[in-house]
Amino acid sequence: MLNKDEALALCRAEHGDPFAVLGPHKDAEGCLWLRTLQPGADAVYAIDAESGQFLVELKQREIEPFGAFSGLFEAQIPARPAAGDAAPPRYRLRIVWPGGVQEADDPYRFPPVLGEMDVWLLAEGSHLRPFERLGAHPCQIDGVDGVAFAVWAPDAQRVSVVGDFNTWDSRRHPMRQRPECGVWEIFLPGIDVGARYKYEIRARSGEIMPHKADPYGFAAELRPATASIVTHMPPPAPRQHQETRLDQPVSIYEVHLGSWQRNSDGGFLDWQEMAQRLIPYAADLGFTHLELLPVSEHPFDGSWGYQPLGLYAPTARFGSPQGFRDFVAACHAAGLQVIVDWVPAHFPSDAHGLARFDGQALYEHADPREGRHQDWGTLIYNFGRREVFNFLTGNALFWIERYGIDGLRVDAVASMLYRDYSRKEGEWIPNAFGGRENLEAVHFLRRMNEVIGQECPGAATYAEESTAWPSVSRPPSMGGLGFHYKWNMGWMHDVLDYMTRDPIHRRYHHNQLTFGLLYAFTENFVLPLSHDEVVHGKGSLISKMPGDYWQKFANLRALYGFMWGHPGKKLLFMGGEFAQWNEWNDAGALDWNLLDFPMHDGVRRLIRDLNQLYRHTPALYEIDFEHQGFEWISANDSDNSVIAFLRYGRDRARTVLCVCNFTPVVRHDYRLGVPGPGRFVERINTDSHYYGGSNVGNPFGGAYAENIPSHGRDWSVSLTLPPLATVIFEWEH
Repeated sequence: MLNKDEALALCRAEHGDPFAVLGPHKDAEGCLWLRTLQPGADAVYAIDAESGQFLVELKQREIEPFGAFSGLFEAQIPARPAAGDAAPPRYRLRIVWPGGVQEADDPYRFPPVLGEMDVWLLAEGSHLRPFERLGAHPCQIDGVDGVAFAVWAPDAQRVSVVGDFNTWDSRRHPMRQRPECGVWEIFLPGIDVGARYKYEIRARSGEIMPHKADPYGFAAELRPATASIVTHMPPPAPRQHQETRLDQPVSIYEVHLGSWQRNSDGGFLDWQEMAQRLIPYAADLGFTHLELLPVSEHPFDGSWGYQPLGLYAPTARFGSPQGFRDFVAACHAAGLQVIVDWVPAHFPSDAHGLARFDGQALYEHADPREGRHQDWGTLIYNFGRREVFNFLTGNALFWIERYGIDGLRVDAVASMLYRDYSRKEGEWIPNAFGGRENLEAVHFLRRMNEVIGQECPGAATYAEESTAWPSVSRPPSMGGLGFHYKWNMGWMHDVLDYMTRDPIHRRYHHNQLTFGLLYAFTENFVLPLSHDEVVHGKGSLISKMPGDYWQKFANLRALYGFMWGHPGKKLLFMGGEFAQWNEWNDAGALDWNLLDFPMHDGVRRLIRDLNQLYRHTPALYEIDFEHQGFEWISANDSDNSVIAFLRYGRDRARTVLCVCNFTPVVRHDYRLGVPGPGRFVERINTDSHYYGGSNVGNPFGGAYAENIPSHGRDWSVSLTLPPLATVIFEWEH
C-alpha cells in the first residue's frame, strides 16, 4: 500500500509526481497495485477493458484528516503473465457515485504525451509550431479517444486540469511533469470537444493560483466567463500567394468588428453575418484588404482587442473558431486579403491569464521597471526568455498557417523597442550595453519576421512604429527588423494637422504637406488614417476639417485625393469612407443613416472611384518605395497652397499628374510644367458634382500640353484648379 505521507499529499492535491503512484504500480515485492483518486465516490472497481469482466474491487483508504472518505482507492490486481513477468491487464474503472455509475479509462495507465524531440525543442525554445503540442488536443492513444493536455509551468509544485468533466476538482487529474522542459501533461480519456477547462497550479511556495485559462487554448468562453474550451486545432489553410510583392496595390479598410454594424437588438454580428454584409461592402468600394482590429480573445470590450489573453483563440464574441476561418475564406473568394492586428507587446494582468502564471513572473518580467507598462497598466512579455519567445513566434505563424490570413499588423512596436518607452529617469533598466534599446525585443521581431518569411512567404507584416527607428521595413540581413511595411505616422500627423487649419493660414504650414517626401523612400510606408485618429476626443475626420458644411466635405475629399495620389499604400478606418460626423464609439454601430444624405454618399462614391483608379493605374502603386516613382512639379507654391507632382509606373506608359489646391479659391489658368506633349485627362476631380462638389474643372475633361516652358520644363499645361480639391490626371501621349 502507498505510504501515508504520499497518500496524504495526493488527497491534499500537493503531490508533484502523481504518475509515480497512481495507476498500476509494482511494490517492492513485485506485487501489482492499482490506485486511483476519486473524491466523493462510494466505490471503485477495476474491470477488463475488453470483456467488461470484474477484476478487483479497490478499497478506500482511511487517511486523516479525511477519515474514511479520503477518495483514495487501491487494491492489488491480478497479474497477466507476459514474458515471465507480471504485467497489468488492460482495465477500466467502474466508479459508483452517489448519483449513478460511471465507467472510464484511467488516465494514469497511459504513456507520456510529448515525444523526446518535442521535449528537446520546447526546452530549447526552437519549436517552430509549439501549438501542435501544447494546449488541448483531441486525439486517440492506445485505441482510446480523449484529449491530450500540456501546459508550460516550470516553477509549479503541482498542476491539475480542472473542468466541467471533473467538477473543477484539482485532486482528480493532477498532471505529469516533464522537468526537462518545464511542461506538465496528461491524456484524459473520454473527454470530448466542447469541454470547458482550466489549470489549477500550486506554486513552489505552496500558493494556489487562481484557475488559469490555457495560454495555448484554441477556443474560449464568451466573456465574462473565462474558461478555455476543447476544440480541434484548425488544419492548415490553403495558401493564397507565393510571395509578398511590394509593387502591388494595397488599399486597406480597417474595421472594428464589434462596431461596424450591429443587429437590431444591439448585439454583435456573427462571422456568417459579417461575411454576408462586410465583405461585399468592402469589395464594392474597391479595397484590396480588410484589416481587423485584434480578433484574439480578450476579457474587456473597451480594449478593442488590444489587451488579449487568449492569443491562440479567436474571440467568442462573433462565434466559433471555424466561423472565423470560414470568414477568411469568404474574403479570399471575394478578392479581399485579410490582415489581423496582433499584440505581442503586452498583456493584461487578469487573474485567469498569464500574470504570475505558475506563481512566479513567467511570461512577464519580475521587475516592474521592465515588466509593466506605465500607461496601460499591462504586463510586458519577457522576450529574453526562450519559451516566451517561442510562444509568440509560434502564435504569429499559427494565425497565418491555420486561419489563412494574409498578414499581421503588429501593434505598439515602439513600446517594444525602447526600454524607456513612456518612462521617466530611474523608472527603467538599461540594456547590457547601457543603452535604451530593448535588444531582446529587437531579436524577437527579427526572428518572427524571418520565420514568417521562410514558412509563409505569401504573408506580409506591418509595423505600427511611431519613431525614427531605422530600417523597420528592411530585412534582418541588412540590419532591419524584417517587416514588409511600416505605418507612416509622421505623414499622418503632419497632414492632419495641416488640414485642420483654416485655409488662410495654410501658407505658413506648407512644409507639412511636403516634408514627408524627404523620407518617403526610407521605408515601405503605409499611409494610415486609422482608428487612433478618430477616438478619445480627437473627433472624426470630417469634424476636424475647417470651414462651413460644404467646405468641410471639400477639405476631406481633397485630403483623400492627395492621400491616394501620394506614394505609399493606403489605410482608412471604417466610417471615414462616408464622412461619419460622430467620433468612433466602440459600443455602437456606425451611423449608416448618413448614406441617405448626398454629401456623405458622395464621399463614399469618391472612395470607390479612388480605389478603382488606384487598382488599375500602375503609376499609383508600382514604385511606391523608390524615388524613381515620384517627381515634384511644384512643391513650393505656399502662397496659393497648391502642390503638384508626378507618379510613374515601371514602364512610364501611364504617368499620372496629381494637383492639389487647398484653398477655397478657384485657380484659373494655373500653369504647370509637364514631361512632354500630349493630353492630360481628368481621372479624378474631388470637386465633381458626383461627389458633392461645385463641379469646377477643365473643359472637355482635361488639357493639352503646350510648348511653353514652366517649372524648368519645355512643356506645360494651363489648368483650372477647383476650390479645396485634388485633381488626378493621366498623361496620354
